Amino acid sequence: MAHQPGNPAAARVTTPSGLVVGIPEGRKLVFGRPGAWIANISRTHALYTEGDGYRIRLPRMEEHDQPSGGWFVRAGTVLVGSRAMLDEGRPLAVIVSGGDDAWGMGPDGSRAWGDGEATLLPIYLDPMTKLFLVALMWCRPWLLDSGAVTPLPRVPEIARDALAATGAYHELERFDTDPAFRDRLSARVGEHIKVLRHKITDRGLVSPDIRLSDEVVVRLLIEHGIVTAADLGKLNDPAWCSRQEDLWWSRDG
Repeated sequence: MAHQPGNPAAARVTTPSGLVVGIPEGRKLVFGRPGAWIANISRTHALYTEGDGYRIRLPRMEEHDQPSGGWFVRAGTVLVGSRAMLDEGRPLAVIVSGGDDAWGMGPDGSRAWGDGEATLLPIYLDPMTKLFLVALMWCRPWLLDSGAVTPLPRVPEIARDALAATGAYHELERFDTDPAFRDRLSARVGEHIKVLRHKITDRGLVSPDIRLSDEVVVRLLIEHGIVTAADLGKLNDPAWCSRQEDLWWSRDG
């Protein structure tokens, strides 16, 4: 939408190429005044918004040609794009003048402040953490098998898979021959599994009456885009594997 002379833009959208599109007050570009409501109008592709301390996965369009939810920016800047666009530093930037707060809007119109109620936000796992590696190894069988028939690994298997995935081959023999080392490493993985379960519960991704079996947790992690098939590509990234190896194994001695 072109900027009209004499009608100052209340918001503007900046594309990766540097093009700035002004949105005059009172005009609409999917979202309207006094801020910007960002929604995913795709039925097949994931879209995320990212700001200071949060990354939100927007729900896909399902029916009635209307998004079931979105992210409302009252003022400030929010980054928008696919996960790859955000990770690679190529997002769209939506800038709304006038302040510095933002909130999310659910299907029922409820709002969650982007800078406060962290428990209302979907889970984001930093790829450069131990927790992410555990989640990836746990989900890997179903990321490769969309039919979810392949059995999921248990804690000791996740620990061993993590060693192999990060190229820590010097530790694999020790894992297989040293029960104390194997138990210690498995216990650490088990703690990360507990953290993932707590995150799912705290953020209300499942009703309280649902038992968080391994299968339920992995399905939720995949369905909410917390871990995706694209993340499997990190297993072929030497820099990422080296960083994970440093986090997990180098200081164990």
